Amino acid sequence: MAGVRGKRVPFEVIVPILRALATAAKRERQTFRSVATNNFFLVTLILLGPAGMFLYMVGAVVVFFPLSADPLRKIPADRFPLWPLSRAEHWKLRLLSPWINPITWLLAALALWSLRHTESLSLLLLLVGLFAAGFALPSLSGEPAWLRWIPAFPGRMGQILRKNLREILMTLDFYVALLLSISGFVYRVAIRDLPAEALMLMTLLVVLALSGYAQCLFGLESKSGLRRYQLMPLEGWRVIAAKDVAFVLVTVALTLPLAPLTGLASSLALLAFGHQPSVEERREQKRWRFSGGASVSSCVTLTLALTMAGVTAFRITPLIVIPCALACAGSACWYGRRLY
Repeated sequence: MAGVRGKRVPFEVIVPILRALATAAKRERQTFRSVATNNFFLVTLILLGPAGMFLYMVGAVVVFFPLSADPLRKIPADRFPLWPLSRAEHWKLRLLSPWINPITWLLAALALWSLRHTESLSLLLLLVGLFAAGFALPSLSGEPAWLRWIPAFPGRMGQILRKNLREILMTLDFYVALLLSISGFVYRVAIRDLPAEALMLMTLLVVLALSGYAQCLFGLESKSGLRRYQLMPLEGWRVIAAKDVAFVLVTVALTLPLAPLTGLASSLALLAFGHQPSVEERREQKRWRFSGGASVSSCVTLTLALTMAGVTAFRITPLIVIPCALACAGSACWYGRRLY
């Protein structure tokens, strides 16, 4: 084997590997197209335009991490050591593989720019730090081990509820909402006389960030998973209700530092109208991507519903939560009959 390796032309082995990794990385980047049909970005782009730059930056930070992933993590860990590569070829592959990522070239160009424009050095350091964190983190292609820490809930639907919570945490929608919630909390602590209206607006933005998932509740379910529901002795409304409870728990938890009653009312109204596209317009979603793909009419309807419910709960009466809950329950019962 040593004699064979000695006759190799430099890079003759790693070039095909790099080409395969580049093809896989290109296909993975194409899966981020769902951002173009995500409720949060569509609404903010239409209503805010250039004024929504902070919101776009939050989305860009969330996307930056999966885009910065190490390309070599696409190779199965148990297969990579079996390849007949010398130590030098391993190092060449390690040094060249990051350049498959366009972000690496972007950072290199920004580094050259910073040599003459020192004012952009802080931006370069920030992006390099984010890139290093995304490069070092484990690949976000499956379910990370830390999601197993979510405890099971008591009762007949406890395990299903736990599974639904884990699904929400495997969408990028959740992490945009999380960053918005943290930002709102920081503003609330830093600015003592922060207007109450600002808390309402931040709460509505948090719920809006999650609205894409609310209209694709079964998007992360495989065909076998949907068939498994049919084999279970469960009515359709119970399955939808388990999705709703998980969504409401996440929404209320994220809006606790802001206006939780507003978040509760808007999330219930959102779900009441989100059952229809979730059941009748099923669109397959990918883990660790933004939820999207539902019709424009559904996007408009959901946005109006969550806004009206949230504003009413904040400005007029929190009792709007009751009709929102009844509407959500009625919608779950109605579309539960159409689920199977």
